[in-house]
Amino acid sequence: MLETGTKAPPFELQNQHGEPVALDDFDGWVVVYFYPRADTPGCTTEACGFRDSLDDFEERGVSVVGISDDPVSDLAAFAEKHDLPFDLLSDESGEVAAAYDSYGEKNMFGKTFDGVFRNTYVVSPEKEIVRAYEDVSPEEHAEGILLDLENEL
Repeated sequence: MLETGTKAPPFELQNQHGEPVALDDFDGWVVVYFYPRADTPGCTTEACGFRDSLDDFEERGVSVVGISDDPVSDLAAFAEKHDLPFDLLSDESGEVAAAYDSYGEKNMFGKTFDGVFRNTYVVSPEKEIVRAYEDVSPEEHAEGILLDLENEL
């Protein structure tokens, strides 16, 4: 995990609409969450939690962006199916996730492969990491971040 107080690595990736989105596009606070695979149970729970809490984030001036190594077409289908109103970014190479210590070797069902870890960062307007959450549980994750942000904002 990246340490709090460090600069957030810059990025520019395509969103679910094929449009470029960069960290520098956000003027305020940003929740950058990494998730393993679009439209799987845990990732859907996590994304819908952010969707359902988005008004609360926006009232606090906080944007939300999700990053996975899924292709843009998969992100588009995921966003449409679950009515996700925030940017989902495609990091097919895993390069951005790796810069955020959120990509590497995983083991599942006896197989080893490289993939995205379920980690989340809260980035300040100065592009500094102020909160880091490692290997999060998707249930109530968004609500937990909102509680933590009450002490930051």
